[in-house]
Amino acid sequence: MTDTTFTSAGQAAQPVRRDIGLKRRYAAERRFRLYGIAAISVGVFFLCALLWSVFSQGYSAFWQTTIDLAVRIDEMVIDPKKQRTTDPNVLITANYPQLVRNALAERLGVDKNDRMAMRDLGRFYSDGVRVQLRQMVMNNPDLIGTTQTIPVLAAANIDSAFKGQIDLSVPEANRKVSDRQIAWMKKLKDEGAMYQAFNKGLFGFGASSRPETSGLGVALVGSFYMMLIVLVLSLPIGVAASIYLEEFARKSRFTDLIEVNINNLAAVPSIVFGLLGLAVFINFFGLPRSASLVGGLVLTLMTLPTIIIATRAALRAVPPSIRAAALGLGASRTQMVFHHVLPLAAPGILTGTIIGLAHALGETAPLLLIGMVAFVADIPATPMDPATALPVQIYMWANEAERAFVERTSGAIIVLLLFLAVMNISAIILRRRFERRW
Repeated sequence: MTDTTFTSAGQAAQPVRRDIGLKRRYAAERRFRLYGIAAISVGVFFLCALLWSVFSQGYSAFWQTTIDLAVRIDEMVIDPKKQRTTDPNVLITANYPQLVRNALAERLGVDKNDRMAMRDLGRFYSDGVRVQLRQMVMNNPDLIGTTQTIPVLAAANIDSAFKGQIDLSVPEANRKVSDRQIAWMKKLKDEGAMYQAFNKGLFGFGASSRPETSGLGVALVGSFYMMLIVLVLSLPIGVAASIYLEEFARKSRFTDLIEVNINNLAAVPSIVFGLLGLAVFINFFGLPRSASLVGGLVLTLMTLPTIIIATRAALRAVPPSIRAAALGLGASRTQMVFHHVLPLAAPGILTGTIIGLAHALGETAPLLLIGMVAFVADIPATPMDPATALPVQIYMWANEAERAFVERTSGAIIVLLLFLAVMNISAIILRRRFERRW
């Protein structure tokens, strides 16, 4: 009786223990899911905070305050000594900002003898009108003596005030925009002569000490040249090296050493490649500093390990049966690789290449060491000309003291993020479009 009673109690306790164990496992699974959701939520929160901080400060960089102004191209201002107005030396040295200042004074009813008012007028528009008007007159000297309606860029402080980035309620002594300039802004805005237009100069201008005439033109062209060089060099070299190591090379200590070094190079800090480029391409081969060619070569060295690793992974993903079938039908090893294996691995190779290019596009440290941080105002015509890159331009603008460069910096970050997003999305789409599951 006693044994039977204990046995029945033990059998009854076993389902209870199993139920407790199942509840614990289910509770642990729920906690794990909550941890995962919490981790993703934290990541999404910081990503949204980053994007908000960049876009909230940078969207205004794509708009520039502009003033439509009827400017009389006065011959007495361009040629006060009454020399020949067709002489290029006379046209180059003319005081073109005075033409805009006189036009503004006439438009706003300002007494030209009032020095303080004329000084405020000189700070109302961008000094970039000097180049703008000079180019117009040199291209067509017949404009001298006529009145032309010209879109004039506002000065950086006026632009910031017009966009609401400067608190105009503080005392005049504590802000960079005077009460007189605020009254002029309101008058021109009410008349429709002062407005915000799309900032084409952000994509066309080069480097400048004035925020309103600073742009990404040099950086965009320099980045294009560098990415072209990286693509032309790293793709064929990386694919060829991968094919040899994966399909033709015999396994030995030498090939193992190469594989280890390739994996190590993929983890080397990018600044080391900048030091290598400085020592080899500039100091040894004598290539020009700040040139897109040198930047492209340095980024090629940095991108090669990524492309080789991605290509080898794509080649390994092709089933051995494809190779066996090709060889069984009489194809040579070279035909097997280039006619069967390589086309099937192409989507993975293309994805790895795009990701490598996106990585190279966002690099800054190696380009700083080879001198691409130089002040370059003219858009480069060839890869041998001085240039900068998008991340380097962001770095230079971030170090500027003027307030107006803050929005330029954030605007440049937005442009860079858009390029990187397009490249990564393209890689994902191509992978899903052409990927084959075996």
